[in-house]
Amino acid sequence: MSERLADTIALLDRLVGFPTISSDSNLAMIADLAARLTDVGARVEMFTDETGAKANLFATLGPEGDGGLILSGHTDVVPVAEQDWSSDPFQMRSEAGLLYGRGTCDMKGFIAAAVVMAQDYAQLDLKRPLHFAFTHDEEVGCLGARALVPELQKRGLRPAMAIIGEPTLMGVIEGHKGCCEYTVRFGGLEGHGSAPERGVNAVEYAVRYVTRLMELRAELMGRAPAKSRFQPPWSTINIGSLRGGVAHNVIAGKAELEWETRPVQKGDMAFVKDAIAAFVEGELLPAMRAVHPEASIETEVIGEVAGLEVLDDNAARDLVAGLVGANGADVVPFGTEAGLFQEMGMSVVVCGPGSIEQAHKPDEFIAVDQLDACLSMLDRLGQSLVRSA
Repeated sequence: MSERLADTIALLDRLVGFPTISSDSNLAMIADLAARLTDVGARVEMFTDETGAKANLFATLGPEGDGGLILSGHTDVVPVAEQDWSSDPFQMRSEAGLLYGRGTCDMKGFIAAAVVMAQDYAQLDLKRPLHFAFTHDEEVGCLGARALVPELQKRGLRPAMAIIGEPTLMGVIEGHKGCCEYTVRFGGLEGHGSAPERGVNAVEYAVRYVTRLMELRAELMGRAPAKSRFQPPWSTINIGSLRGGVAHNVIAGKAELEWETRPVQKGDMAFVKDAIAAFVEGELLPAMRAVHPEASIETEVIGEVAGLEVLDDNAARDLVAGLVGANGADVVPFGTEAGLFQEMGMSVVVCGPGSIEQAHKPDEFIAVDQLDACLSMLDRLGQSLVRSA
């Protein structure tokens, strides 16, 4: 085992030990990464959110200026509650070439590899800036990246490329769907279940809302682009949860619905939003307020993250394809922060160690040979950034 690989495994072990579930703080992990990057000479900035409990990290090696390359990863992980783990999810376990623990695959393995490689990058005569962007709250709407992008724009930073190290088994991904998440709260009027006409049943109206979403889901299938490479080829709608009511014999006064749509094209997001808004304003709310004038339907936007658009001209895709020896690039249905960086004008590619099939599951793992392959790619990346003689 090489020294780099051993160091990466050791750092991954430490990073898994930070329980950075999206609902909790990531400050301890960010501070640890900031100290490591500062020690190798990087220029490091930390950006905290409004609560002061979350932070993004942005660090740079090499010269100042435009045209740099970003290595990007998110520090948060999904919850472990109600999952049947074979061991402590926040204590990494090694077995038969696999490293188990929450976040090993999604996506602390890439972060560990990038930070270990920073020691080598710092010794190179880089011809353009090399940036590290480690964000919070990707799993709950890409909140960290959405806050980081305007900070970079304020500073006039214009990197040319970004590599998002989400788990792709080191395959080259040039496109993915967007991800838009919403929470809808229905306020009705409680009453005795024996006289349902005297109340406004929030759960019933939420069900009607869901029924309209299911109709729109069917309509989206017919809007699929003719040459869509996604599976499925159309934009999707998913109902995550519906909660409401207090008892069998009480008219439900409140209900809460969580749903998402994953558009394959930008127009589909507007299509769904406009259609559901028209249904609410034209049908649901008038019916509710005919009985109870103070009835309400309120929508909270959890996140509206653009997809990664497939472009003919994508320098990041071409660079990484050359580094890993790929003959082409693919698309995936899951979302990442890539679209946010693309909207800044960067060429963007998704490529990282581990399989998305392991993400979010109990006994999440990453194979050691995947980390080794990632280190090899990052090593070749460094050589491509060295200043010519």
